[in-house]
Amino acid sequence: MRTALLALALFFTLSGTACAETIRASVNGMVCAFCATGIEKTFRAQPEVDDVRVDLERKLVMIRTKEGRTLDDARIGKIMTDAGYSINGIVREEKNEPAR
Repeated sequence: MRTALLALALFFTLSGTACAETIRASVNGMVCAFCATGIEKTFRAQPEVDDVRVDLERKLVMIRTKEGRTLDDARIGKIMTDAGYSINGIVREEKNEPAR
């Protein structure tokens, strides 16, 4: 019985999921490739960030966090304000990924 419970616990541990987030922030003030590059570098330096992409035409910053990590809206707003931009809105999308 103990062996069966241990095996079951191990199975659930190995098949668990970890959450990563994709955060889309619409930004005021981004007008050139230099702006986009600066924003990318700023967010890439954050320990929670796995990847960041900037869509200059749509004025969107798309941030993918590392599994189990997040950036709260206030911190995103502060990072953008400190860089000289303002946020119009933030939309979050969680993605469950198999644990590695």
